[in-house]
Amino acid sequence: MELTENNATVDIRIEIGNASHEPYAQFICDLIEESAKVRGTGIAKRDPNYIKKKLSTGHAVVAFDGERLIGFCYVESWGTAQYVSNSGLIVDPEYRKHGMARKIKKAAFNLARDLYPYAKVFGITTSGPVMKINTELGYMPVPFSELTQDDQFWKGCSSCPNYHILQEKQRKMCLCTGMLAPSKMEEIEKKMKLDLSHQIINNNHKNGKDNAVVLEKEKEYREFEPVRFATDFF
Repeated sequence: MELTENNATVDIRIEIGNASHEPYAQFICDLIEESAKVRGTGIAKRDPNYIKKKLSTGHAVVAFDGERLIGFCYVESWGTAQYVSNSGLIVDPEYRKHGMARKIKKAAFNLARDLYPYAKVFGITTSGPVMKINTELGYMPVPFSELTQDDQFWKGCSSCPNYHILQEKQRKMCLCTGMLAPSKMEEIEKKMKLDLSHQIINNNHKNGKDNAVVLEKEKEYREFEPVRFATDFF
C-alpha cells in the first residue's frame, strides 16, 4: 500500500496485531487520549495492558510506515459473542487525510467478522468521518436499544466526558450515534438467497415457466435456517 506525500512515495503496511507489537501499547494509548482531547468528546483512555492483550491475541490491526506505528484499531466481543465492535481507531496526525482511517477501519471490520462470523458488528461514535466510513462498510444508524446491553461495554464509556448524559438518559441515548452492521453469516445467507432467486428465474426463462413460482420458492428458502454453532466456539 502506498501514500503519496510531497511528491514522495511512502510505503504503508497494515497487519494483524501480534506479541511483537506489545511495546507500542503505551504509544497507542497516548495517541487515543490525545485525539479524544482534541475532539472534546469520546472515550479518552485505554489501559496499556489491555492494548497489549488485544495485540498479542490477534484482536487488533496496526498500520506501519517502516518501523513507525501510524494507526491502530482493535476488536472486542460482547454478550457471549453475539455482538462485536471495533474500537480505539487512531491515525497519527501526520498521516491523516490520506484515507488511512478508512483502510484501518476496513481491515478491523473484516477481522472482527472473521473472528466472530455470527456476531453483529456495532459501534458508537461522534465522528462524522467515522460515520461515513461505517456507512460504506454496511453499518446503519440504530437506537442504543439495538446494540449490546452488556454492562461491561457501557462501563467503558465511564472515562468519556459525556458519561453523565448517558447515565441520565438510562443508556438510551447520548451524543454518540449507534451504528450496526450484519454479521458475516447474515450476509452470506442473504447472498445465497439472491443467488437462488436468480437461478430460479434463469431456469424459468430457459424452460418457459411462469416466474410467479419464484415467490413461493423464496418463501420456502427464507424459512430455512442453517445449523448454528455455539458462540463459545468463536
